[in-house]
Amino acid sequence: MFVVGLTGGIGSGKSAASRRFEQRGITAVDADVISREVVAPGSEALQAIEQRHGKAILLDDGSLDRAALRQKIFSSPEEKAWLEGLLHPLIANETLRQLEAADSPYVLFVSPLLVESGQKVLCQRLLVIDVPEDLQIERTIHRDNNPRDQVERIMASQASREQRLAMADDVICNDRDLKYLEQEVDLLHQRYLSLATEHA
Repeated sequence: MFVVGLTGGIGSGKSAASRRFEQRGITAVDADVISREVVAPGSEALQAIEQRHGKAILLDDGSLDRAALRQKIFSSPEEKAWLEGLLHPLIANETLRQLEAADSPYVLFVSPLLVESGQKVLCQRLLVIDVPEDLQIERTIHRDNNPRDQVERIMASQASREQRLAMADDVICNDRDLKYLEQEVDLLHQRYLSLATEHA
């Protein structure tokens, strides 16, 4: 299977790019979606998180309060390490299962942590959605209603813009409108189709 890794910092536009590939018939395996699935109500992982942090970590519907958990782990390296030890193996297994099950000409693996987590080894190519940091902060504050300092802490925990760009095979600078992003995705889609054919 020809796997294209898609990554970028928070607020870079990974989801919009991924949606466009999916509109072109490409299967997207999304690490963020999988990370939500493994902590769905009734899952063993959610029970373990509740045992550690109490009922306050749950929303009224019994699902995980991700904002509350995010605050806990970004203020405590120990809690972050515990959570990663619990979730990363579950996410890795489910990711591999979905990549192997994909039946499109190539498969997109979408993850914000492709560069820093070593997940890049699963990919034949790496596409980085790049955006200037000021714009990244502005978009994320606007989208998630998070305070600026929390957005900056999240960015600091991810690979730097320079690290991502140094490892990229392809880059889309997403500092314009959605139409521009979609045009750039369409061009790369054609390229990936031919690369996947050669790979096969």
